[in-house]
Amino acid sequence: MYAVFASGGKQHRVQVDTLIDIEKLDTPVGEEITLSEILVIGDGTGKVEVGTPYIENAAVIAEVVQQAKNKKLVVFKSKRRKGYKRKLGHRQQFTRLRITEIRDGNNASEEETQNGS
Repeated sequence: MYAVFASGGKQHRVQVDTLIDIEKLDTPVGEEITLSEILVIGDGTGKVEVGTPYIENAAVIAEVVQQAKNKKLVVFKSKRRKGYKRKLGHRQQFTRLRITEIRDGNNASEEETQNGS
């Protein structure tokens, strides 16, 4: 089973037990996080559920493994024959997640009805 979710202005395709780096989230290491902006869920056999724009009651459960910075990106500007040179560096912060569970909208609603009965 796989899912496509939106986070930080980007879309990520994930499966259970994969590691993924996303834009920095303010969540401490070791905490669980629920990502609810699920765009697509597929079971791997060709059955795909697409949201409009998101799938209701669907979620991706992940554990925060690490908060870190990427490698330095060097930004160098110059203008020829003018003696103008500027060198800057930037390190983007990211959060590394381990995907622990993918819940589709159908299973979540079935569990709620079983617990309520």
